[in-house]
Amino acid sequence: MFSLSTPIEKAPRINAPLANKLKRLGIKTARDLLFHFPSRYEDFSNLKQIKELALGETATIHGVIKKIVNIRTFRKKMFITEAMIDDSTGTIKSVWFNQPFLAKTLKAGVKISLAGKIAEGPKGLYVQNPAYEKIENFSQNIHTGGLIAVYPETEGLTSRWIRFLIKNYIFLVENIEETLPEETLYRQNLWGIKKAIREIHYPGSKDGVKKAQRRFAFEEMLATQLRTIKEKIKLKDNLSPAIKPNIELIKKFVLTLPFKLTDAQRRSLWEIMQDLSKSRPMNRLLEGDVGSGKTIVAAASSLLTAKAGFQVAYLAPTEILASQHFATFKKILSEFGVSIGLCTSSQKKCLIGGEAEEKTLLPKFIENGLDIVIGTHAILNDKIKFKNLGLVIIDEQHRFGVEQRAELTKHETNNRSIIPHFLSMTATPIPRTLALTIYGDLDLSILDELPKDRKSIITSIVKHSERNEAYEFIRNEIKKGRQAFVICPRIEIPAGETNDKGMVKKYQQKFFRAELKAVKEEYKKLSENIFPDLRVAMLHGKMKPKEKEAVMKKFAGTKDKHETDILVSTSVVEVGVDVPNATVMLIEGAETFGLSQLHQFRGRIGRSEHQSYCFLFTTGDEDPGSRLKAVVHAKNGFELAEKDLEIRGPGDVFGIRQSGVPDIVLKNLNDPKLLRESRQEAIALTQKDSSLKKYPTLLKKIAEMERVVHFE
Repeated sequence: MFSLSTPIEKAPRINAPLANKLKRLGIKTARDLLFHFPSRYEDFSNLKQIKELALGETATIHGVIKKIVNIRTFRKKMFITEAMIDDSTGTIKSVWFNQPFLAKTLKAGVKISLAGKIAEGPKGLYVQNPAYEKIENFSQNIHTGGLIAVYPETEGLTSRWIRFLIKNYIFLVENIEETLPEETLYRQNLWGIKKAIREIHYPGSKDGVKKAQRRFAFEEMLATQLRTIKEKIKLKDNLSPAIKPNIELIKKFVLTLPFKLTDAQRRSLWEIMQDLSKSRPMNRLLEGDVGSGKTIVAAASSLLTAKAGFQVAYLAPTEILASQHFATFKKILSEFGVSIGLCTSSQKKCLIGGEAEEKTLLPKFIENGLDIVIGTHAILNDKIKFKNLGLVIIDEQHRFGVEQRAELTKHETNNRSIIPHFLSMTATPIPRTLALTIYGDLDLSILDELPKDRKSIITSIVKHSERNEAYEFIRNEIKKGRQAFVICPRIEIPAGETNDKGMVKKYQQKFFRAELKAVKEEYKKLSENIFPDLRVAMLHGKMKPKEKEAVMKKFAGTKDKHETDILVSTSVVEVGVDVPNATVMLIEGAETFGLSQLHQFRGRIGRSEHQSYCFLFTTGDEDPGSRLKAVVHAKNGFELAEKDLEIRGPGDVFGIRQSGVPDIVLKNLNDPKLLRESRQEAIALTQKDSSLKKYPTLLKKIAEMERVVHFE
């Protein structure tokens, strides 16, 4: 029997090839199809008689096909299908390009509805490449009447096909369970789920679209807020070690630094110290612009924890960053007698008193009480047990999921009920209201100022015709003893491919081949043609970890000596290492990156007293537009984040576009009014029943969201 849970490949009218295309869009059941919401709408509500049509307008006409033929243009090797349409008030020609099958599908005498733009040719007005449908009853249009849904598509599966399928399965909406409580629907003046689904696919008006979208955006936000409140309640039930503030120790640490802390660093460190002193778990997000000094705050917090007799686990997203943090901690904590370990898939080092040494028995050292362990996901290995874990620091926290955080709390040898404090960090500046929605279960500390001795980075957009001047400028910088990064263009992910597990391996191979080709071509061009007299190296994702480390070591060098002048890297390899001598960031194909990503790259330079420069190379000489100009003029990352949010939306900014959250929800994530209302509703429901057992459908919704969506 056909139902909402029927696998899509077993649904009527769907064969295996079509099922595979639907799965690429994340549609695995009939229910998923009904929840595949439109990304936008075509307005075909302007119904006109042929005699009323005007040049340039988009209109819908109803008529009868009098004649239809295919014409082959040999010069352009193109098929043109022409049909003459009559509606008793007049006749007009309709033209389609490269769709010769229409001459067989649409015969003379067929009643048809057309919707498209009115253009003018040598013989008068015509309808240009219109949407069409054969129809007996013009009130039943699904492709050409009123507001027509346009859906997220994939190769071989158009919105027209999706509209056809949804029309056949829309009756199943009567079996969909209401998610929101009656009291919520009443208080927030929201439509019920059945009405909202019908209206979102077949809207009667623009106002109806807004109401349907608001209902689903509110539902998703409410689930997010409820999950946040539940997490906070759950956290209060746990205990963590109370680490007393050691003011003298922190003062001594600050005096050993070769620079002064900013006021924002001092404030954030004080907030963390206050949290650590309590017996309930800290769950704080340290948010700071690139170069704002998050690592120093993390190091001070680690020192405080270690000297109180507890261990610290510091998780970094890549081996390169883990190795850099290990070197930084080793340097700035050298006077304090703490033991530090590095744990990655390819490296296991231990620093106890002297120089770092390879330690194959690192798990034993950790189990016996090694003070600070810095590493990647390798720390989560089952073989690693902590003796007395007091603090977990997660760098670039959106790279690690809830499950991975929870995994660390299990890694205790004495199976205590006490869990560690959590400090998460991110270098992606986030507007405050949005941060409180996405990361609402975390307390927030913001590093909103840079060290006072930092010079502003001079950023320029370089058109194709201006490249030689930029290359000459870079050569002069390197002659002064400076260094440069070169980032290759971003390689686009084909639509839909990341949703299909069967295509992941195929896609990854394709992606890495393209990535490798791009970086090798750029390396060859720069090393042989542009800078043959300079030392150029490359870094890419296909390298082994030790090869990457060796390349970075030669580039980073020491204060007075380095072995590489220019490092060519792909965009997917983390280059977030601290190379104070690097003063140039050249980004090829800058228009292919998001604003926040460009800002992240730019943050790799400007880390010393030397003036630094960021060149945004474009692929042509056209106007670069407002996006790249925003990078040039933005005073800081927070200002740029607001612009990025406005242009791309939260889904792209946070990398949750493919996470299972509908686009209409993502577009509403930065709506302050909706955020406030969902927050208030969540508080009202949890005050009535903190366990939410009275609202089983909401609990089910939260569980589903946690399974599919990870904002972390």
